[in-house]
Amino acid sequence: MLAVSIFFTVLIFGAVFYFAIKYRRRSDDELPGGGHTGLALEVVWSVIPFGLTMIMFGWGASIFFKESVPPDDAMNIYVVGKQWMWKLQHQEGQREINELHIPINRPIRLTMTSEDVIHSFYVPDFRTKQDVVPGRYTTTWFTATKPGKYHLFCAEYCGTKHSGMIGWVYAMRPEDYQEWLAGSPTGSMADRGARLFDDLACANCHHADGSGRCPTLVGLFGSTVRLAGGGAVKADEAYIRESILNPPAKIVAGYQPLMPTFQGLVTEEGVVELIEYIKSLNAKPGLEQTGQPAVPGAGAGSQPGNQ
Repeated sequence: MLAVSIFFTVLIFGAVFYFAIKYRRRSDDELPGGGHTGLALEVVWSVIPFGLTMIMFGWGASIFFKESVPPDDAMNIYVVGKQWMWKLQHQEGQREINELHIPINRPIRLTMTSEDVIHSFYVPDFRTKQDVVPGRYTTTWFTATKPGKYHLFCAEYCGTKHSGMIGWVYAMRPEDYQEWLAGSPTGSMADRGARLFDDLACANCHHADGSGRCPTLVGLFGSTVRLAGGGAVKADEAYIRESILNPPAKIVAGYQPLMPTFQGLVTEEGVVELIEYIKSLNAKPGLEQTGQPAVPGAGAGSQPGNQ
């Protein structure tokens, strides 16, 4: 792209100066003669730039879509923005405020939402900045390659203490990260989600064998959910969140809209813990035979899924 830009810059401005000098007006009586270029020349100098532009567009679009999708082995960390702090949770259970510890040379996927207003997760050294929006999940990913301590900012004005919504990202060698991770055993997010599932009495309706008033949620995450009235959605983090907080939004085919909302009863941190518990059920097919509780939050009329 740089070579093409230089070539056409030199060509165009060279031609401008050349023709400005060659065909300059030499006397007051000199008038330009009329003339028309051929159709073929008009087509050529229109088609060639258009073709080059489309090549650049296709090339750039392919890179964008490739870079926008996190690798399958990316480490997932949940981020909740709040006036005026960053709250972060690792799948292993560690929680942090205004600090993020990560291993180097490992893709990191951030799943983010806000409790109040729009924030923006910005780490200048990683060239990454992503809006954090209330009521939905946004994602971004990066790979740190050099150990160090890096600035974390909110890049969206979010209130009177916006300038104080700062923190640090600590990129660590894998062995140092594992040592840090082992320093605060609190149970994984999935374990805490399971306890919250029991506290909310979700097992009263969600039976793993599908015999309850709610659809079974074993193996739900990542599947396609058929909806009442036609249509389907993918059961991802956003759909699960919506089904917990706004169950009537998407009703699963064959079920009634019976599930109550948990809006105001479950924090954003609790929601992501329930989501991780739901994910963990995909790896436990034995639950389907035992009839044990399947998933938190997604009520009788709604399976978790897409917004």
